[in-house]
Amino acid sequence: MLSYRHGFHAGNFADVLKHTVLVHTLEYMTQKDKPLRIIDTHAGAGVYKLNGPQAQKNREFDNGISRLWPGEQGMDGQQPGAIARFTELVRKVNEGGALQLYPGSPLLAQTLMRPIDRLFLHELHPADFQFLRDCMRNDKRVRVENEDGFAALQALLPPPDRRALVLIDPSYEVKSDYQHLIKQLVQAHKRFATGTYAIWYPVVLRQRIDEMELALKKSGIKNIQLMEFGLQQDNPEYGMTASGMIVINPPWTLWAAMEETLPWLVDTLGADDTSFYRLEQLVPEK
Repeated sequence: MLSYRHGFHAGNFADVLKHTVLVHTLEYMTQKDKPLRIIDTHAGAGVYKLNGPQAQKNREFDNGISRLWPGEQGMDGQQPGAIARFTELVRKVNEGGALQLYPGSPLLAQTLMRPIDRLFLHELHPADFQFLRDCMRNDKRVRVENEDGFAALQALLPPPDRRALVLIDPSYEVKSDYQHLIKQLVQAHKRFATGTYAIWYPVVLRQRIDEMELALKKSGIKNIQLMEFGLQQDNPEYGMTASGMIVINPPWTLWAAMEETLPWLVDTLGADDTSFYRLEQLVPEK
């Protein structure tokens, strides 16, 4: 959707979970010698100014990355390992020490990838596409396209070296986004069943998430894990109260990392005593 701009939401609690999972997964997958193809279907602008007009409108980062910054609750060596690594990467972007910039998934992926890896970024919004190109700085390892990532996904699979991480993070601005995601995901999995697929989702109306989970369970795809963090109990009147990641073929280390991370997020970022987390094996590996 061309109306969606992630700059209004950059660094919020949902980004903290999404990017913690992404960083952990990327660092695991880049340990092997073979090249990795990284595909981001809805890339956004790459990096966001937290003092800019978009981020300042609702200041969603106040209940996300700001709470993890030095001097705030949860810092001073008390963070879980996966959170600590994520915040370390955010600090590297903010060289002066003050929190001014928030790296999106493209910049995090570019930072962690190796010379042998390749990154494919897709962004439809014309302004964010230009920001994204500038952010990548003509990196020869990176291809930036002003196109629908879903439309491009199938052509990029399977990768030459049979190793890929696909991040799927659409706007979900219309109800059909949920069904379209499942359709594209099932098709991609048929083309490349051993790839790792990381799907972010917002919880606004729980029924849509339940339907998505059921569709995945019926899809025939194996080894699916779900990790979700909610600021408070579900309430459509409040907008997004929770978000989650669904990972197909996750790193074997991800479950233990989330067992440590998710309760900590509830204690650190939770809005009230209805804050919660979910960690579930939706579909077993075999």
